[in-house]
Amino acid sequence: MITAIIILGRTTATHTHTATLHWRLCLLPTLSARVSDSPLLSSFFFVSLIGFLITRSLARSPSQLANSIQMAMEVTQVLLNAQAVDGTVRKQAEENLKQFQEQNLPSFLFSLAGELSNDDKPVESRKLAGLILKNALDAKEQHRKLELVQRWLSLDPSVKTQIKACLLKTLSSPALDARSTASQVIAKVAGIELPHKQWPELIGSLLSNIHQLPGNTRQATLETLGYICEEVSPDAVEQDHVNKILTAVVQGMNSSESNNDVRLAATRALYNALGFAQANFSNDMERDYIMRVVCEATLSPELRIRQAAFECLVAISSTYYEKLAPYIHDIFNITAKAVKEDDEPVALQAIEFWSSICDEEIDILEEYGGDFTGDSDVPCFYFVKQALPVLVPMLLETLLKQDEDQDQDEGAWNIAMAGGTCLGLVARTVGDDVVPLVMPFIEENITKPDWRQREAATYAFGSILEGPSPDKLIPLVNIALNFMLTALMNDPNNHVKDTTAWTLGRMFEFLHGSALETPIITQANIQQIINVLLQSMKDVPNVAEKACGALYFLAQGYEDAGSSSSPLTPFFQEIVQALLTVTHREDAGESRLRTAAYETLNEVVRCSTDETASMVLQLIPVIMMELHQTLEAQKLSSDEREKQNELQGLLCGCLQVIIQKLGSSEQSRYVFMQYADQMMALFLRVFASRSATAHEEAMLAIGALAYATGADFVKYMPEFYRYLEMGLQNFEDYQVCAITVGVVGDICRALEDKILPYCDGIMTQLLKDLSSNQLHRSVKPPIFSCFGDIALAIGENFEKYLIYAMPMLQSAAELSAHISGADDDMLEYTNSLRNGILEAYSGIFQGFKGSSKTQLLMPFAPHVLQFLDSLYMEKDMDDAVSKTAIGVLGDLADTLGSNAGSLIQQSVSSKDFLSECLSSDDHLIRESAEWAKLAISRAISF
Repeated sequence: MITAIIILGRTTATHTHTATLHWRLCLLPTLSARVSDSPLLSSFFFVSLIGFLITRSLARSPSQLANSIQMAMEVTQVLLNAQAVDGTVRKQAEENLKQFQEQNLPSFLFSLAGELSNDDKPVESRKLAGLILKNALDAKEQHRKLELVQRWLSLDPSVKTQIKACLLKTLSSPALDARSTASQVIAKVAGIELPHKQWPELIGSLLSNIHQLPGNTRQATLETLGYICEEVSPDAVEQDHVNKILTAVVQGMNSSESNNDVRLAATRALYNALGFAQANFSNDMERDYIMRVVCEATLSPELRIRQAAFECLVAISSTYYEKLAPYIHDIFNITAKAVKEDDEPVALQAIEFWSSICDEEIDILEEYGGDFTGDSDVPCFYFVKQALPVLVPMLLETLLKQDEDQDQDEGAWNIAMAGGTCLGLVARTVGDDVVPLVMPFIEENITKPDWRQREAATYAFGSILEGPSPDKLIPLVNIALNFMLTALMNDPNNHVKDTTAWTLGRMFEFLHGSALETPIITQANIQQIINVLLQSMKDVPNVAEKACGALYFLAQGYEDAGSSSSPLTPFFQEIVQALLTVTHREDAGESRLRTAAYETLNEVVRCSTDETASMVLQLIPVIMMELHQTLEAQKLSSDEREKQNELQGLLCGCLQVIIQKLGSSEQSRYVFMQYADQMMALFLRVFASRSATAHEEAMLAIGALAYATGADFVKYMPEFYRYLEMGLQNFEDYQVCAITVGVVGDICRALEDKILPYCDGIMTQLLKDLSSNQLHRSVKPPIFSCFGDIALAIGENFEKYLIYAMPMLQSAAELSAHISGADDDMLEYTNSLRNGILEAYSGIFQGFKGSSKTQLLMPFAPHVLQFLDSLYMEKDMDDAVSKTAIGVLGDLADTLGSNAGSLIQQSVSSKDFLSECLSSDDHLIRESAEWAKLAISRAISF
């Protein structure tokens, strides 16, 4: 049979390959022996695979083909070995798989698909085969994902057809893991092919006869449909197919469905399919049916189905808020029952529904300011306000369902925490109306002997401190403040103290600061407040961490005190010493305590006044010594090294804040410069660590030092430049790369034309970064902006880079000008990109101003104006882009003068754009527009 397949395979081959037939036939005896030795191999699949390997490997050497065939036959054992406990066996298996993939990708993928679909194979090998197959189609990194997509699309169609047939066959497997893995892989393939109009028969083949299939196959099919909806954009699926998917899914959810696995798969599939259902939710009958089935599923006897159904309701609340009015009363009853009576996973989702409704209404009220007209896209239905009398008591009841150990577990999430979070969102949604509904609960429980009641009352009070007006809250806070301070010191329960410290932090965050007419912190109580917080910083880690947080917001409230005096000044030394003591606690690694202490120290320094500058200066050698000690530590375990790197990042961050504080005043800057050399040396040593966080913080501190030292920073450039270049090349830790780009800007502003000797290297690397598809897209807008910083610094010397930078800017401008139909995330990124491009143009025009070489910019002026026209026509600029864009119009006129006058007059939208900006509500846009108007009028009058 094998011989027949090989010969049949060869009859259609071209004559150029006949010479290779002989050695392929020579393999037959060996292969036949292998078949007989491998009873687990499906003879049909094996024979197909051998024929496939030989016909797909015509251009390969005999040894490569032999290796591929051997690997295909041994793939089961290799996959099992890849999961072995023995590291040597595991490493060899991983190397074999890698080699097989590199030598013959089509047969590698086909072997994996065959393994997954073969019910005679071990569960472990099938599961790993599916996982490797899935990872061969998708990756987290965008550049790698694109490579894998192109790789799959370039495979021979017949190869892909055979792999897809294996995947679809697996949906009928009795093994749940195999079915589930196949569902995910099919969705990954669909995510690649459907947008390219390939595999058009997929949805139809999945849905054909779905109701006559066995239960396990129906379950797998519905799961697959759900994953496809998760992977694929709605516009890649025809509405007819969407209707059929939703019909199958909703029927699978129906209470008449007796198979719980099928009903669960259908409910989860609906969750993923909701984004496809716009047209269906616009149809009253279809929407009613979907909502009825979802609400019925929330009452299922099976917990997982109830939880999944509530997850659907949560998704519906955000996706189709405007369609909820007819159902909201019933949904309240369903959620209230679940919160009071159901298991925690279900109750959490029921609370989440109301949190989601709050989020929607907060967004609507913030966007429209409560002014709803017939033109409003999404009116606010005030569901929360209507439900308030019954919703608030329900949420208050949840606060009494605390867990004993919730304060020790950083990832804890329970009904009490969810209820408090939702209550906070309710307060933000309805404002003052929430207060009279919550205060009786607080008054009744705050002094009860049961810690749960005291903690719940405190949590309720803290939750409503954002949203209601200061006029409503300040009288209550003035009464509560002393009580809270006493409780923080004296309550016997750590849960109560933890929540009390958090509530004090909320008081200081929202009701303390120069903007408030009636201060809650006065000369009469500030001493007590500070004493209590400093004492609480000696408490158990979770309480101490919250006390640090309260002190953070206390200091922040005085940031506008000015340079002269702050009520915190008399306590500055004591506060700083207490925080440094906290950082040295043996248990400071618990509950984020060390991090909280350094963050609070940074805020205390940042918000300090000139009166305490000498004390801030004394901090420098202390922090430098601690950083030095972390760099000297030897022979650390990996865990100790990780903690050490984290500490280095915190210490660099602290020095950055000190540099910024002291560098902002001429007098203190002069004094702190004595430490600059030592600080720079320490920062450079931090780059020897492998911690991205430490690198980020060291780079930010160097940027601050460059800003503070100005032109004197040039002496550090010869040694620092290589680290700067390393940062610009760090694609993997892209945040480091982004921060390094920002530091280039800081250095440009500090050194001005003294940066020139380093510009060739910097510009070369920035242009490489822009050309790379491996670098995260978020780094590209600041790179464009950096072009502007460099041009501003070196002026007409930027001439040599125009030929490279301007085409890059033009290409990016064309791409960013038109993005109709983009989602919110894409629009936000695009506006960030536009802003970076405009800042580059602005810097380049300003850099050349007054130069004899301004005519070099003339060829680019029409494109810049065309870009501004496009932005104006799109009408989707945010305020930051509008401000920069109108500024660029002014810069162009200012630099090019009369040469630009006629171009601006011919521009499609410059006049209208200028008029709009002059009448903008944003004073920064108006200021830019006033200046642009002046520059344009001068250019035209010439």
